[in-house]
Amino acid sequence: MSELTTAMADLEDKDVKRFLEEKLSEGTDPFQVLQELKDGMDIVGERFSTGEYFLVELVMSADIFKRAMEVLEPALLKSQQKEEKGKIVIGTVKGDIHYIGKNLVVAFLKSNGYDVYDLGEDVPPDRFIEKLRETGAPLLALSGLITTTHDVMKDTIEALKVAGLRDKVKVIIGGGDIDQSIVDYTGADAYGSDAMSAVDLAKRFVG
Repeated sequence: MSELTTAMADLEDKDVKRFLEEKLSEGTDPFQVLQELKDGMDIVGERFSTGEYFLVELVMSADIFKRAMEVLEPALLKSQQKEEKGKIVIGTVKGDIHYIGKNLVVAFLKSNGYDVYDLGEDVPPDRFIEKLRETGAPLLALSGLITTTHDVMKDTIEALKVAGLRDKVKVIIGGGDIDQSIVDYTGADAYGSDAMSAVDLAKRFVG
């Protein structure tokens, strides 16, 4: 395990910043640096699930990751291919304010060359439709961690149909207990189990 991963997992904000800057100054591949940060976030998630970490630590990890991405993102954008791979609209659906998993997905999609429009959290269906029309994005990614969001995802996809956009936009979903049964229930096209699977789905559906 790298020092950066350990620092991220242990929520050592200053060490994360120091190791991150050292790696970038040494010429380390920024995609490798991103993976090390993600590995640290995965450990945070494991510690939360076992009761070693609580909500306050989870929120702290998201803040540390966000600050790290502010430093890392310029290097990622510089190293990626100049040609954008496509546009993606993403957000956590209405009624849910969770953002950690979504922000990881956004980071990985951006680092892989996608033009990502992150609408944030608690996003109503009409806001997604507005942004899809504005950008012409062919892919919508819906995030939701709590079970009540399954109905909201379904309503959002129904709203796409009413707006006449469903045949132009693929929809992927993720978060919490999302699996194929929820895909079938909501009418989505596919689900992602983690940040990297979202990248694989983007490659499948965009361009």
